[in-house]
Amino acid sequence: PILSTKELTIKPNKSKQAAKPPFAATKPSVTQVDAELPDICKLEFKVGVITNVWVHPDADKLFCEEIDVGEDVPRQIASGLRPHFTLEQMLGQRLLVVSNLKAKNLVGFKSHGMVLCAATTREDGSELVEFVEPPADAVIGEVVTFHGLPVPQPWSAAQVEKKKVFAACMEGMKTTDACEGAWNGHVFTTSAGPCKTRTIAGGVMR
Repeated sequence: PILSTKELTIKPNKSKQAAKPPFAATKPSVTQVDAELPDICKLEFKVGVITNVWVHPDADKLFCEEIDVGEDVPRQIASGLRPHFTLEQMLGQRLLVVSNLKAKNLVGFKSHGMVLCAATTREDGSELVEFVEPPADAVIGEVVTFHGLPVPQPWSAAQVEKKKVFAACMEGMKTTDACEGAWNGHVFTTSAGPCKTRTIAGGVMR
């Protein structure tokens, strides 16, 4: 049976909240960032966990989620994942949230970011979608880094929107042969290790 919204709520674990990681003492100028920082390092990916989830009442494919990403209040995000997951599978799922995107209204629900998944096509032609998951010991709120690249210096949501940074990164975002999330081969990494899908190798990330 479908559980009620109240039943599909878990309390965030505030004992493992992460402070924002320290950046370099001397922050580069905007000009330097534009010239030198890889596009993926202008985005902010945070470790999160879904603490509440419900079906969007006016959209066939959308879930509405509250996601703890180590901030004062949970993020409200809408995701088109109903064809791929049940409410029960969504609740408590650990994942990555793109947290410096401009908020958007999705069928009347204001979504503050997006969750990161990978997708591939099965032999029967159907689509398989899996979350790009942080390691079990990754701290909620930790900002992901990218192996072999500079420490991220996330742009504001307005800058990301104006310069279409996420769109520019999409072509390079794929899972590796080891199912690790990566951008142009640079693996999405936390202090506890790489972020991975469960089975999808060589899948597109979105």
